[in-house]
Parts: sequence; C-alpha cells; structure tokens
Amino acid sequence: MNFAVIGAGAWGTAFALHLARLGRGVTLVPRREAHATELIARRENADYLPGIPLPPAIRITADLAAATAAADVILLACPAQALRETCARVGAAKMVVSLAKGLEVGTHLRPSEVIAATLPDAAAGALTGPTNALGVARGDPSAMVLATAGTGAEALQAALSGPALRIYTSDDLAGVEFGGCLKNIYAIAAGCSDGLKLGDNTKAALLTRALAEMVRVGAALGARAETFYGLSGFGDLVATCYGGWSRNREFGQHIGEGRSVAELLAGRRTVVEGYKTAESFAELCAQRQIDAPILREVRAILVEGKKPASALAALMSRELKREHATAPR
Repeated sequence: MNFAVIGAGAWGTAFALHLARLGRGVTLVPRREAHATELIARRENADYLPGIPLPPAIRITADLAAATAAADVILLACPAQALRETCARVGAAKMVVSLAKGLEVGTHLRPSEVIAATLPDAAAGALTGPTNALGVARGDPSAMVLATAGTGAEALQAALSGPALRIYTSDDLAGVEFGGCLKNIYAIAAGCSDGLKLGDNTKAALLTRALAEMVRVGAALGARAETFYGLSGFGDLVATCYGGWSRNREFGQHIGEGRSVAELLAGRRTVVEGYKTAESFAELCAQRQIDAPILREVRAILVEGKKPASALAALMSRELKREHATAPR
C-alpha cells in the first residue's frame, strides 16, 4: 500500500516515520510549501519533532493533488476543524482515514462523517488510541484501534501493524471517534485538577466519573458502551489525562494555575482539540437531554470563564447517587 499523510505536525510526521520503518510507500504533505521546503532541506521537523531525522524513504511535497493521486490510503493528520477544507482539496480517493480527535464546530459531525460528506466515493475511517507522537516517532511499543465505515479494515490493519505498533479493528466507528473526542475534554478537566494541586485522590475520582460519563454520552449518541472500555476510550483517557506531553492536559493545568483561556490561545502554534470540541458536545448533550456534568463544567470554564475551583464545587455538591459499574448514571 502507498500512503499519503496530509499534515506535517508532530502526529503526521510521526506516523510517516512509522510507515517508513515498515517499508511502506509514504508521502508526507505539509500544509505550507515553505514548510515542505524546510523539511526537504533539513530532513527534520524542527518545529514539531526536533531531533528525529526523516529518512529518505519519506517523500515530502506540498503538492496535495500529486501526493493523493498516487496513494491507496490517505491519512488525514490535520485538526478536526480543518478536515472539510482539506478533503475538498483531495479530489478522488479510495480510502481516507482520519487521525483527528474532535467534532466539527456547528455541524457536530465526527471526522469520518465530514469525510463521507465531502468525499462520498471514498471509504472513510478513523485511527485512534493512546499514542503520543514522540513515542510513535521513536518506535515505542504502542497500540491503536482502526474503525471503518465499510470493507478493507483487515487489509489496512495488516499494512499499518508492525513490531512497534499493534493495530486492532472495530466496527463501532461512532464509538471509536467519540472516545477520541471526549477524552480531550476530560483531559482539560484533569489538567485543571493538576493546576489546582488537588492530588491523586481527586484525579482518580475525576477519571472514574469521566469514564462513566463518556460511556453514557457515547451510548446516548448511538455508540456501543463496550467500545469506551478499549483503546479509544479508557486507554486514551488515561494516557491523555496523565501524559506530560498532552496539550489538552497542559492547557487545563495552566487554567487551573490561574491563566486565562484567551491568553493561552493567543498565538498558539498547536491545536487544543478539546477546546472547541467541548462546546460541540455541550450543544449536542443539551439538544439530546443527555446529563454530562463534567463536560458541562469544562465548557463553563472554557466559554463562560468559570473558575475551576467553582466548577469542582458544583460537581462535588451534586445530588448523591448510587454507583453503577456497568450502566453508569
């Protein structure tokens, strides 16, 4: 299989490195021509993955049409809010798989739904899991889950798997994508807890209830509950809420320490997917009358300027309930 990886941030670059190690044909397509020129000259992505050399096997070009025309599979490593515009420039494609973890603002569509809407003749899918870009770039043993809307998952699973990355498949595309989206919101909450220096008890309780909420929200939106106990749900939740590399967790930590959302967003080079996704999910939950108190409080912190300590107090003072391990309330 020949692959085109669209987006040369840390994650797109890391996945291109993984594919090159497997001996796959891979073309990395930066958004900006100047960035492509720099990567070709330096054979290193100094902005996003400094110190990791890019082998000659990785072709680099800003010519999106040429790169995608020669590809059997297109991997979209761009932010969720840039998916529609990127797909519009792709043209014809056989299989398009999103690496993004967020809902489109306004439409509330999942990445694969955006792909299906803009590239109706292509097979759409999502690849996600508890994977840090630097770890994949270095070849640290990792695992991900691949879900597709049609056939071809097993062949792609085999092409993507190797000694350092094990790919599982799922037929619950909605669940796989919702898990990857929701964990970013809860990672912001975990970061706020870190910023407030509340300790392990608080964070453990938060993650436990976040998982329960993730299952409840996902199932109400049509996903299967068991999916959220896998790599795209529990696995990614733990990694993102505890990883020092997590942009969403770090973003929340700075908010917990007293910095404003506007200040943190100003001039950012990297995207905090949980920021806009929190608003989308809050709107979805309001429309469907889904109870999601953690999500609601994160949205209040991000959009309304609510203080993290006040959000915590609101969560701790809710009506007392019985814990349901298999069907959380």
